[in-house]
Amino acid sequence: MSVSGLTCVEDTLWCVVSPTGDPTYDFSFEEQFACRHPWQLDGQVRAVARMGAASDYAQRYHNLREQGVELIHTPEEYRRTSELPVWYPLIDDLTPRSVWFEQLPPADQIEDQFDWPVFLKGERQTSRHQRRLSIIESRRQFEEVMSEWQRDPILAWQRVVCREYVPLRRIDTIDTSHNMPRSFEFRSFWWNNRCVGIGEYWVAEHYKPTDDEMVELLKTAQAAVDRIDVTFLVVDVAQTAEGDWIVIEVNDGQDSGYGGVPRRAMWQHIVDIERSA
Repeated sequence: MSVSGLTCVEDTLWCVVSPTGDPTYDFSFEEQFACRHPWQLDGQVRAVARMGAASDYAQRYHNLREQGVELIHTPEEYRRTSELPVWYPLIDDLTPRSVWFEQLPPADQIEDQFDWPVFLKGERQTSRHQRRLSIIESRRQFEEVMSEWQRDPILAWQRVVCREYVPLRRIDTIDTSHNMPRSFEFRSFWWNNRCVGIGEYWVAEHYKPTDDEMVELLKTAQAAVDRIDVTFLVVDVAQTAEGDWIVIEVNDGQDSGYGGVPRRAMWQHIVDIERSA
């Protein structure tokens, strides 16, 4: 049985690839590695899905499994990497205090648990890093955002998550009146609990950690990786204005854009790990 987009990289790593048109996400394995695309499978294979974020991962998982391809994460593992209410209890001491709501909350509920400002997001993501919808300075702004929530195509299908606002070390060199403030934040990819790539989160900026800072940010990310314990995880880590390191969020490595992570080197690390397994 053939599977569209099924690619075997260096006779080692199986991927199911579907270009999204997003240059921050797509990667051409064929241009960088020896690849083959079998017409049919003789048995089950285990693969990474690089097909863009799944609106229904469980359906994707079961559809591919019926075709002989088992994705690296089960639906339960995917939820553990992707939905804040699932991953937050595992790393609540590493990341800002968070509360989520099954229905749109009134401002009174927020004020009972937080002081303004707060950071607002969906359980999986923000709406295109829009500052106005994310950094909420007052009760009035919160009520305005709640009135827009169900009309926003990214937020409408997500539960509301309210997080303690933690000032971060800033790196801005551009106006941030409409976009999220740029912070000293890094994206890291982990394969079988080993870091295979790290780079700037804000690729339009130019910044890097010192050797000592790298040790601390990797230690913070590693703590999250060990607790969540899946095959392919992304951990975003940032330094606070006071100099501490915190986890901003985690994501499934199958869904995530690369940020400033060197792509070819990252996949080469993964291939090398799989070859030696």
